[in-house]
Amino acid sequence: MLQQTRNTECFQVDRLQSAAFGYFLRYSDPDTGLVADTSLADAPSSIAATGFGLSCYPVGVERSWISRTDAAGRVLTALRFFANSRQGRDPLATGYRGFYYHFLHMKTGERVWQCELSTIDTALLMAGVLTAAAYFSGEDAAETEIRTLSEALYSRVDWHWALGRGETLTMGWRPPGRFLKYRWQGYSEALLLYVLALGAPHHAIRPEHYRAFTAAYDWTTVDAMPHLPAAPLFIHLFPQAWLDLRGLRDQPMREKATDYFDNSCRAISLQRRYADDNPGGYAGYGRDIWGLSACDGPTGRLRLVDGRWQQMLGYAARGAPGGPDDGTLAPWAAVASLPFDADGSRTALAALESRYPDILCEGRFPGGFNPSLPGVGPEGWVDDRVVGLDQGLVVMMIENARNGFVWGLMRDIPAIRRGLQRADFRGGWLDSTEMA
Repeated sequence: MLQQTRNTECFQVDRLQSAAFGYFLRYSDPDTGLVADTSLADAPSSIAATGFGLSCYPVGVERSWISRTDAAGRVLTALRFFANSRQGRDPLATGYRGFYYHFLHMKTGERVWQCELSTIDTALLMAGVLTAAAYFSGEDAAETEIRTLSEALYSRVDWHWALGRGETLTMGWRPPGRFLKYRWQGYSEALLLYVLALGAPHHAIRPEHYRAFTAAYDWTTVDAMPHLPAAPLFIHLFPQAWLDLRGLRDQPMREKATDYFDNSCRAISLQRRYADDNPGGYAGYGRDIWGLSACDGPTGRLRLVDGRWQQMLGYAARGAPGGPDDGTLAPWAAVASLPFDADGSRTALAALESRYPDILCEGRFPGGFNPSLPGVGPEGWVDDRVVGLDQGLVVMMIENARNGFVWGLMRDIPAIRRGLQRADFRGGWLDSTEMA
């Protein structure tokens, strides 16, 4: 296990973003370009973390953390690997029908942990592939090859096959030939998956499949406004790390007179209220200490600092309201919420720094912490891992909050515009920007 050191660096937004970007420099393989799922020794690659890494390299260039040449070289290494890796039905292949397995061996690229061929994680990877191609627009050999490989990789994904003869996209497939029984239907992070599948130049799904996805939306009301609930914050954050949905409305949103961006703002407000109310009576919760999302956590029945016993959940998609909640918080969630609630995010960072100065791992937020449990300091239990997905969100959302950089790159991609239009999105930049 990697020995990590905690420090008391200021939780300044710039420093957090720079440190988060450094994750992709330190925890990527130089020969495959694959990014490790976590900072733990011998962790496999996550194709989703690799997609985040591909999206973060352009940010690193703009922030002068890496040269354009070095960043293009890293992107090209990863794209060449995916283009040349083995696609097949056997259990040790890297992918099949243009999709890739959720976890891959960092060195060989072979499937590990008997994981699924993942539709959502392939979408996160392809979002990174497209982001890199949009940024590296030069005419030199390396950047030209980046765009060529990006187009080939995206075109190869057989999104229509992933419907599994159904109306909505399946969550995945396992060799030698079995789709997972669960499907992407109802509000979720799969919003990005559907946009990519609708906008693809080949093997695209049809608009009626998106309508089947949204037909399962389960609305509620928050502050007299219609609201699409999703308890874990990552569900709201993942698609909008790439997609600028401010003012864009599909048919369900038009009917409810709201949009996905405002919906996420309400979700964050709900989390802050929940933390302020603190129905579980956990240590550390408050309006300025919040953030429930999918993360690792302690396991077993443990005694809290107030003497109560609590059954801990381990890895879980924690959320609020509605849970689950065992007192474990995701400290990165507040900074990743900057585009939606800048004041709330900055206030949360100041509160975290004041109360939990030793929470950082290598200058980065860990996956989770639980101040309701006894520990070396007030932080209580702290995850010994830094997670690639979390760091990618931090880099991208800080940059989007600053200047909409990643959103701007994606707006210039014809496939993104096509996917949104086929999903019947209207308004916002779709109505004001000509096709690039």
